[in-house]
Amino acid sequence: MRAVIAATALATLAGVAAAAPPPAAGRVVGAVKVTEYDGTEADAVDVIVYVVGFNEPPGAEVTTVAQKGRKFVPDLVAITANERVTFPNFDPFLHNVFSQSSARKFDLGSYARGEHKDKQFPLTGVVDVYCNIHPEMAATILVLPNRRHVRTDVKGNFVLDGVPPGEWTVFAYTRRATKPASSKVTVKVNADATVQLALVRGAEPAHLNKYGEKYHDTKQVYP
Repeated sequence: MRAVIAATALATLAGVAAAAPPPAAGRVVGAVKVTEYDGTEADAVDVIVYVVGFNEPPGAEVTTVAQKGRKFVPDLVAITANERVTFPNFDPFLHNVFSQSSARKFDLGSYARGEHKDKQFPLTGVVDVYCNIHPEMAATILVLPNRRHVRTDVKGNFVLDGVPPGEWTVFAYTRRATKPASSKVTVKVNADATVQLALVRGAEPAHLNKYGEKYHDTKQVYP
């Protein structure tokens, strides 16, 4: 009964929010430069830019991280806390998606081609995702406090719309980065705040399987 009442209240609030005029906001625009650990410039890197300092409710969309060709596709996504991610298997063999990250530990178990499993992410943080069968598979989910996040284009440029006025911190992150890049930003209504960010990307770090052990044979050729 409580769940029904809560769901009804949320639906009512959603309707009110939909009917209200959009709040006054500004934009954060700029570019992110990514270099490899040896100093060479990285090309066509997936980078997510996001702003923190305020909370927003999650959206209704479900993000997809597919298992295809013994890879997670895409291998970097950003969602808002309490949103869901679905993990479909498009490969003709089993996968076992798991994470040991403190923000969301989970183990989806093994499942076959054509199947998918979902997981909700209620807490903000960085969630590193792996396959317990194929050690080369790795992905990162950024669980963020609001919906102000965007993927850069192939040249590293980005536009973050709908940012409320105020003083916030903008971050940029790519997989294998030694740490995120960040900058303070002041956002004003109907104005652009411009930032330039730089990231350094290293090698893919080693990880353990879901039992906290080394993979039994990293040279094994999996089907």
